[in-house]
Amino acid sequence: MTATANGASISELERLVSATRLRLRMHSPFFAALAMFAEVRFSESVALAATDGRTLWFHPQAYAALPANQRDGLFLHELLHAALLHPLRRGMRDHEQFNIAADLVVNGMIAAEGSLQLPEGAIRDVRLEHHSVEEIYELLQKRQKRKRPQLPLADLLAAPMTTSEPAGGSPTHRRQRGRSRPAHSGQDKSADHHKQGRESSAEQQSGRDPADRQELEAHWKQAIQQAQVLLRSQGKGDLPAALQRHLDEIADPQLDWRSQLWRYLVHTPNDYAGFDRRFIHQGLYLDHLEGESVEVFCCIDTSGSVGQEELSLFLGELRGILSAYPMLRCWLWYADASCYGPYELMEDSELPAPEGGGGTDFRPFFKQVQKTWSREKRAVCVYLTDGFGDFPKQEPELPTLWVVVPGGLENDEFPWGEVVRIHQ
Repeated sequence: MTATANGASISELERLVSATRLRLRMHSPFFAALAMFAEVRFSESVALAATDGRTLWFHPQAYAALPANQRDGLFLHELLHAALLHPLRRGMRDHEQFNIAADLVVNGMIAAEGSLQLPEGAIRDVRLEHHSVEEIYELLQKRQKRKRPQLPLADLLAAPMTTSEPAGGSPTHRRQRGRSRPAHSGQDKSADHHKQGRESSAEQQSGRDPADRQELEAHWKQAIQQAQVLLRSQGKGDLPAALQRHLDEIADPQLDWRSQLWRYLVHTPNDYAGFDRRFIHQGLYLDHLEGESVEVFCCIDTSGSVGQEELSLFLGELRGILSAYPMLRCWLWYADASCYGPYELMEDSELPAPEGGGGTDFRPFFKQVQKTWSREKRAVCVYLTDGFGDFPKQEPELPTLWVVVPGGLENDEFPWGEVVRIHQ
């Protein structure tokens, strides 16, 4: 029987991980399915636990010494960090503060499940945890330092760790900045670990290969999708709203919204005026559009015929719209037979909770647009829907782009506007 440096055998560590996976299956089929996509390894270089987004790393001795319920909570904590792509989403933000924001998100999700225990020393802030990790980070930055939560454990690794040993072994890997420390689970090592995380963010970020990053994003999005399918197949109903909201944040838009919107927001195909100088200093070489902003009037169909999966697709496309142009001004409505809104959104805005559930009538939205449009800037209407509903008898003044899910109304049945389709 092979043993690690601290005496815990490989087979014993693997048994503990398997037991956690089995208990998660009892508590939550969704989390259990998600756990099947996680690679677990042990290393004495982590204080207690960490993730680089691909692998869940645990200190063998410290992990084995935890009670079962704390092992489960710690495992799920790291799993959610990885699945929500927290190590990838930090960018150039402060390592420690972003780690705190990410902890608030995942701890709020675990608490919302009800039957699972948080890791010992877990931080919570019920006023913040429904926000995205990026929004929480910004809100924390505005607080006085003495009022910010303290990070109990720096567990978001800035770059992938490497190993040549299987899970449970004593992996050889590249230690950050070439330093080696004695293995222990105390707070001093945690502090040293996140201190290393702050040393030269640019150097750390260069450790992520773009192709590897794309593969990792695809891996976890596929994992989430399959876990959701499993949940529905077992008749377990929908995910908790708090959990679904955070999963929607990483949904990728399928449409190239820069190209889609460009066709509507310029006078002619040749109306190109070079790069917008306001954004060159940020390294953003964006096509220049005249005026201070462009307007998009967006409506998401929330009628009874639109399920949670379709709604997630719509929210992913909305994120794509918001990120298409920095100067974009977006007005959002949710609509069934009535309209709910408008909500004025920018790229970093928190998305309002969807409202609706009744029949479908497209007319209230277009009436609202007529009242809202300033007529001083170019604008376009974007309606994300399955297409089944009552259309206005008269074509609206603004151009309309219908974004339709699979199984929706056929293209030639839309009385006007342009139709693009997204797939599930």
